[in-house]
Amino acid sequence: MATAELNGAAITDFTTFHNECRAAFGFPDTYGGTMDAWVDCLSYLRDEDGMTKFRLKPNEVLEIVITNAAAMQAAAPDIVEEVAYCIGGINERYEDYGEKPALKLTLR
Repeated sequence: MATAELNGAAITDFTTFHNECRAAFGFPDTYGGTMDAWVDCLSYLRDEDGMTKFRLKPNEVLEIVITNAAAMQAAAPDIVEEVAYCIGGINERYEDYGEKPALKLTLR
């Protein structure tokens, strides 16, 4: 399983969240730093669009691991909630296209 790791202790607001994600996922220079852009980039993990450094096989899952999740939860609980919500929506999008869900969130 492919893994992208975010340091929750470094995430205190949406700016730091998107900075961590840009590095962990290998988002392109054109990444907009918004949740809409985040969803867009992670919605094509099985395509050859170059929106992330990951290219998943048909049934492969990308595990998003947030280390120091308690620190992130304390500093930015709204972001943790938004990430979980967006992952659910992205996985539904994959299922709508007849594919297996592509993302798994792990808080450590």
